[in-house]
Amino acid sequence: MSEIVTAGMVVIGDEILSGRTKDLNAGYLADLATAAGIDLKEVRIVPDDEDIIVEAVNALRARYTYVFTSGGIGPTHDDITADAIAKAFGVPCEVDQKAYALLDAHYRKRNIEFSDARKRMARMPRGAVHIDNPVSLAPGFAIGNVHVMAGVPSIFQAMLDNVLPTLKTGAKLISQSVHCPLPEGVIGGPLGEIQKAHPHTVIGSYPKFRDGRFWTEIVVRARSQEALDPAVAAVQAMIVENTPR
Repeated sequence: MSEIVTAGMVVIGDEILSGRTKDLNAGYLADLATAAGIDLKEVRIVPDDEDIIVEAVNALRARYTYVFTSGGIGPTHDDITADAIAKAFGVPCEVDQKAYALLDAHYRKRNIEFSDARKRMARMPRGAVHIDNPVSLAPGFAIGNVHVMAGVPSIFQAMLDNVLPTLKTGAKLISQSVHCPLPEGVIGGPLGEIQKAHPHTVIGSYPKFRDGRFWTEIVVRARSQEALDPAVAAVQAMIVENTPR
């Protein structure tokens, strides 16, 4: 069986925590990572606070194969992600000459001032490598197992599309949905016993409500058909056993 590859994510920004901006990036990452065989295990949403960002990044990069961050690499004073990542790795945060030249040429071509604020987007931890940004040009960066990307969803998505092909991937999860006409309160106990009996699967139950009745969608996930099939059969048998006749 292929190696299991894991990931964590740090979503950075006061605007996310205040509700002014709705995060779309975690869901996009979850979809693409799962499809690629990378298990997204944890997502943390943190404020624009250097110490909290450092703590979150260091915790997740020690725990998972990869860490992805979104937000905080723009031109304003509260865009402190580059400084925080540099602090987490114990290296200086400095102007990257390649990024500086790229941005300088970009703004010259558009006849826009390359202001001090815009120059901030050329700063990254020493030793970091660029993550290309085909949308607005200002690059993200990767250092160690941490990949730092913009918070704007269209830019984050474009950066992630460039990053994923460069990463190692693991065994992909396969899944099967099982319709259950019973509410979770009825099947919770038996479903837990099935999960214990099939430790190489992940069984999720999702309550639904329609036409005045509660029912449940059960999804069984595994890394092989051999593990999946008997667990699905056990779930189906449990439903029959608990359905009133």
